[in-house]
Amino acid sequence: MRISRCGKNTDSRIGAAAVELAICLPIFVLILVATLDICGMYFVQQSLKVSAYEGARVGIVPNANSSNVIYQCETLLDSQGVEGYSIVLNPSDPDLLTVGDYFTVTINADYDQNAIAGGLYPGKTLSKSVTLRVE
Repeated sequence: MRISRCGKNTDSRIGAAAVELAICLPIFVLILVATLDICGMYFVQQSLKVSAYEGARVGIVPNANSSNVIYQCETLLDSQGVEGYSIVLNPSDPDLLTVGDYFTVTINADYDQNAIAGGLYPGKTLSKSVTLRVE
């Protein structure tokens, strides 16, 4: 036997569900968007680190020049979709390095240009450096 529920109880439960949805849905969406944005930031940071490492590897071999290092970094960054980056070499000409010297590649990227969901950290600059010893 089935009992029919009509009237005030059913209507008040539907109203309670609507209120719960109105409260919980924005919080859930905020957490989701923040998670996506933070994961995007980690992706960009990892892309910067890998590009800096590969650029430094190109720079420490004999007869290396800065254009090869910058090309290697730009190729990797462009393939990963990173925008608004700058590449700094220290020293600026790796051909002047001798065995035992250190070569540093630093890559900076504007977080606002690489944010997935609008950016939780406006004005933040992501930066990664790699220093390797000349072979």
